[in-house]
Amino acid sequence: MSLPAPGAAGPFTHFSSAAWIPLWLAAALLAIFQTGFMPLYSTRTLGVAWEMWNSGQFLVPHANGVPYSHKVPLLFWLIHAGWAVGGVGDVWPRLLEVLIGLGVLLQAQRLARVLFRDAPMVAQLTPWLLAAFSYAFLFSLQIMYETLLTLCVLGAINALVGRDFERRPLFGWFAVALAAGLLSKGPVMLLHVAFPYLLGPLWHPWARRSPAAWYGAGGLAVLAGCAALVAWAIPASLAGGEVYRNELLFMQTAGRVVDSFDHARPWWWYGSMLPALLLPWLLWPRAWQAVFAAANPARQPGTRLLACWLIPVLLAFSLVSGKQTYYLVPELAGMAILIAAGFAQLSRSRRLASAASRPWLLAVAMFALALFLLMLPLRVADGSVDYPALVDMSMASRWFVFAAGVLGVLLLLTPRNDARAVRHISAISMVAACLAYLLFAQTFWVQFDLRPAAARIAALQEQGIAVAHYQVYESQFHYLGRLQQPLDIVEGGSLDHWSAAHPDGRIIHAVDVLSAADLRYAELVQPFRSSWLLIEPAGTWIQRLRGQTPPEPLRPALLYPPGYWPYARVPAEPAAK
Repeated sequence: MSLPAPGAAGPFTHFSSAAWIPLWLAAALLAIFQTGFMPLYSTRTLGVAWEMWNSGQFLVPHANGVPYSHKVPLLFWLIHAGWAVGGVGDVWPRLLEVLIGLGVLLQAQRLARVLFRDAPMVAQLTPWLLAAFSYAFLFSLQIMYETLLTLCVLGAINALVGRDFERRPLFGWFAVALAAGLLSKGPVMLLHVAFPYLLGPLWHPWARRSPAAWYGAGGLAVLAGCAALVAWAIPASLAGGEVYRNELLFMQTAGRVVDSFDHARPWWWYGSMLPALLLPWLLWPRAWQAVFAAANPARQPGTRLLACWLIPVLLAFSLVSGKQTYYLVPELAGMAILIAAGFAQLSRSRRLASAASRPWLLAVAMFALALFLLMLPLRVADGSVDYPALVDMSMASRWFVFAAGVLGVLLLLTPRNDARAVRHISAISMVAACLAYLLFAQTFWVQFDLRPAAARIAALQEQGIAVAHYQVYESQFHYLGRLQQPLDIVEGGSLDHWSAAHPDGRIIHAVDVLSAADLRYAELVQPFRSSWLLIEPAGTWIQRLRGQTPPEPLRPALLYPPGYWPYARVPAEPAAK
């Protein structure tokens, strides 16, 4: 009886390699329904979608009543499609993100299968590796554009790869994927796929044999994809007005590349962020061995494609002025394929993992977390820890300590076989990421839940009372409160004029340190991140800013959440002399 060749797939292997689907879906669905929508990312996205839906204006996105040039409309339209079927609600946007995330994993697996057709192990391990990236998993719980963009990027590269390297690429699907990506995040889509296309003859045998056809048909596909964006942008810019047109057609593209007005960072910044993106595989030495093994057979078209994709894109994004960690999320799929290809190469060479290359660091990290959660309540009780976020975390259930300890033990039991080890560590990582979000929901979420303030603002607007937001407003209340009117935005110089024009008006503002006067005069107080959010009569706040004593309020402030421990620590007002 002969043994199966390395990388060969038996019935059990097929079953175990597909087990990531129910595991990932269970973890993602459990986590994403644990909290409300996260400000400012998810609430801003949904705020724009709500304003478009509420006004019936589906061509031009709007934020707080004015055209919103920062984003293109595909994600909003997808949200609207679900609302059109089931009504406006919180469930569909969450399900949409989970479905898009599942599509990303399936697209990555399909790409790995074609790139490494002679090594089935690569396609089997790719979704496991990609699903375990902790940053990508937690980020996919936000109602954001990058997961949809990732789906489009992988669709475009899959189309370039085609059915195999000896046949013509699927240029029609390449155009469709480009159009969808451009309508998902704008021209940055081209930056993600330009290098695999422009460097096609270096990795695609058909492109090497027929470069004229590759660049000709591919160029037409690029033009078709861009035409779809233009078909929306021209009527939208005409409908949105001159300011919107200028921002949409210039500031949101060239402005970010040359001299970013938002998220400007030095060229080396992504290098400092890569470790966060690559967890947990960064802490497993065997994964690094796989990366080095994958780099050896550089003659393989699949490996060459990954080199023509990942390296130039990282360099290009490093040169772009505006930078955010999540801008590189689409490239994590390529990184997962690269690591999987390395494991397939190690399997061919039958190089078993040594004791030193087992996931000791991951296990130690899990045990350290368990010890930290165990000791934290004691440190808070003796007064040695007083930082608010850590005090909140100290109130977590002891089950998280137990869970972290169990996961650490399971990591110590990781099999030596590479394929089984990847699935083992990936399953633990997905569970750990889900538990991390549950821990956040039980402890820190109180500092991000803006629903009380949004409900109060909606009630004030229904009563015909004007509401203004002090300084920058990011549409964080619009969807949560289903607001029907925009909020006025006031600065220091316009505060007095606005208050005089709206004697009963309310102002939303924030303070870093909560005082007894805030609790006395505000209508609503709630934590928000590391500060406190207040809603109070504008005239009252102006008097307080001037050191005057306002009239006593008719009713006490609404404190959210009720009984929250920091309220008891606010120093009492000094006695009147």
